[in-house]
Amino acid sequence: MSTTAPPSASSSSGFSKYLQDYGWDLLIGSIAAFYAIMVPYTKVEESFNVQAMHDILYHRHHIEKYDHLDFPGVVPRTFMGALIFSVLASPLVLLMHAIHLSKIYSLLAVRMMEGCIVLLALRFFRIQQVRRKFGYHVEAFFAILTAIQFHLLFYSTRPLPNILAFGLVNLAYSFWFKGNPYATLRCLTCATIVFRCDTVLLFGPIGIELLLSKSISISEAIKCCISSALLCIVFTVLLDTAMWQRILWPELEVFWFNSVLNRSSEWGTQSFHWYFTSALPRSLLVAYPLCLVSSCISHLVCILLFYVLFFLWILVHTIFSLILECLNSLNSHFYAKITI
Repeated sequence: MSTTAPPSASSSSGFSKYLQDYGWDLLIGSIAAFYAIMVPYTKVEESFNVQAMHDILYHRHHIEKYDHLDFPGVVPRTFMGALIFSVLASPLVLLMHAIHLSKIYSLLAVRMMEGCIVLLALRFFRIQQVRRKFGYHVEAFFAILTAIQFHLLFYSTRPLPNILAFGLVNLAYSFWFKGNPYATLRCLTCATIVFRCDTVLLFGPIGIELLLSKSISISEAIKCCISSALLCIVFTVLLDTAMWQRILWPELEVFWFNSVLNRSSEWGTQSFHWYFTSALPRSLLVAYPLCLVSSCISHLVCILLFYVLFFLWILVHTIFSLILECLNSLNSHFYAKITI
């Protein structure tokens, strides 16, 4: 008489270990994918990167057919993010093209690829900062509150310049909290030079903290930033000069338009309290009151709030997704404060 052996303890423990390592990623990733599927179309701020990814995938080396040459927009944007996402998604797009699926599925493919990269950076932040410093319980709070914050996951798959910088800023936060000043400065430099020049505002408060804590000397910081900046400038100028068919560093032109000419405010501004009375409550939801309470009992959260307030105070032209770069620093330490 044959009997069926019960499942081994090793297999169940292996599954538990898998859920422990990747369960929160599956939850957060599935919610982001759900948002992308339910809202597949894009808004005007995303038009350049969406069209750029389309042209890279379908026109390839025939740059004269690219849309941006006829409709360049207010300021030029880099092709770096669009190229990376298009290359990574190209096998799926080729398969979809072979079976004659609509181009909307190609759009979903590149958006899903962007979401994977952005959420991988968020995972790195969660593991390096939250799990290793505060343990699995605090990580659970972090993941759950992240999952119920609509704006962060909704925008994680949308090809905005701010979201392209968002992943690098998350990596910078991770390295900063981990005590790696060189990697922190490199990530911020790359985000500033290539994707979003406004990120330079984070250099001030974070750089001051690194210097005051003696994590890095002034000379070492300057050397690190200059070498990283030169490398990033070479890559973005070479790529975008070829794509735009003129010598170009996109974020330099954006900086000139926004900061020197101060013309970004022509597209709308909000009062300073808008962030606190509208944007942050809608983004943080239940984490917002916890953040306010924890800032009264934790000097570490107060320090992080200073960086966020500085960043928001400097920005005159209000683009909602810019504040996403500040949310994760508010989304970990107060969890530890209320649970430990």
